[in-house]
Amino acid sequence: QVQLVESGGGLVQAGGSLKLSCVVSGASFRLDSMGWYRQAPGMDREFVASITSGGTTNYADSVKGRCTISRSDVKNTVYLQMNSLKPEDTAVYSCYVFDYYRVPYWGRGTQVTVSS
Repeated sequence: QVQLVESGGGLVQAGGSLKLSCVVSGASFRLDSMGWYRQAPGMDREFVASITSGGTTNYADSVKGRCTISRSDVKNTVYLQMNSLKPEDTAVYSCYVFDYYRVPYWGRGTQVTVSS
């Protein structure tokens, strides 16, 4: 059974930084594209960043220049370094991974709260 577990969320002041981690376990397949979405209360889920197995990254305009996504295939982990955080970054951040057949697997999320 594939499991994704996020960590690293918390409460931070505006301008601060957080690094999120997402560990994938139980996967019998090679991890393909991985990434992060977020969802604020009352809002639709929003794409944040992604990284392919080859290391190509993509970012939402709202976080470009402030966030860096990376991965460790040895550790089956994807990371999201977030800097210069803003109150509007407050959301539950969830990670995902695609398998070879583009089936997505999701974590439950970690709360990020940015105070002004």
